Amino acid sequence: MASEEAKTVVLVVATTSDPASIGPAAAFLAMPGWSPGPPIADGMESYTNGNVRLLKHEHSIIAEDNLDQRWQEATGEPVSEVIFLSKHTAVSNRPALTVHPIGVPHLKEDETPPQGGIPGWAAMPNPRIGPWLRLMQKIAVEQGLVPEFEITLEATHHGPVTSTPTMFLEIGSTKEFWGRQDAAQAIAVVLWKGLGLEDGNAVGSWQRNGEKVLLGIGGGHYAPRHMDIVIKDGVWVGHLLSGYSLPMDPPSQVNGKTSGDVAGMWKHSIKVSYEATKAAFPGGEVIAHLDHKSFKGWQKNAVTSFLQEQNIRIGKPSDFF
Repeated sequence: MASEEAKTVVLVVATTSDPASIGPAAAFLAMPGWSPGPPIADGMESYTNGNVRLLKHEHSIIAEDNLDQRWQEATGEPVSEVIFLSKHTAVSNRPALTVHPIGVPHLKEDETPPQGGIPGWAAMPNPRIGPWLRLMQKIAVEQGLVPEFEITLEATHHGPVTSTPTMFLEIGSTKEFWGRQDAAQAIAVVLWKGLGLEDGNAVGSWQRNGEKVLLGIGGGHYAPRHMDIVIKDGVWVGHLLSGYSLPMDPPSQVNGKTSGDVAGMWKHSIKVSYEATKAAFPGGEVIAHLDHKSFKGWQKNAVTSFLQEQNIRIGKPSDFF
């Protein structure tokens, strides 16, 4: 029976401490086919449905590291991907459903990540992020959440630490919306359809077929320029590095001309995000897409030169279709 044991499972993680996490989890568990799963630790419950495992814990969603490894150690089932359910907070308070990859690749070793993860680390992005953004848009329209809710990508940020392809699905942006039953239901339907529990046809499974994958560089937290491309059918997306994930020290000026290297964690951030994206899309071609207008001239020059040095292709929007 060894081959049975080696079948991979998808791990969906929710916390009872967050209404925007436990709400979608409860709606997902109300769908047919679930049975109780193994207890993997005190204070954690699990449920199984086909190749899907739902894990509930009581702590902050970003506080429990290595749940994929811990699941395998406890059950013998290797985890192929992790999907976290969480609330989203935003200054704008705008209601939103969001999806994004995770990591804090721009932090120095001696910095403490404000929301989990390890400084300088980026998780493998879940290949479903692009396809599920489009699925979420479709379901949100069908369920009447649009235009009240904005459906959007977010840039790469926060933890927890994982070693398999990972994404977050979030409901924002205030208490009033975190507990909204219709938003919870929409996320549950995304999971139900997206993981193939509805009809066996999962959405966004990567097939290793040489397709192009967008690595977003620059721009704001909601990645609008990258979003313009990823919302179109057939586009795959990996990490999305907004301006705050690309810390750059202004170069010195000599006779009014900039000279010398542009210091800062930006190179490391690009490098580890590129490598994590490549690892998540075996056989794919990872292409950088720059939000040109978000950079000053010297920044754009530095980024462009570094990408060329690293042999990372830079693409125009039309290159991704």
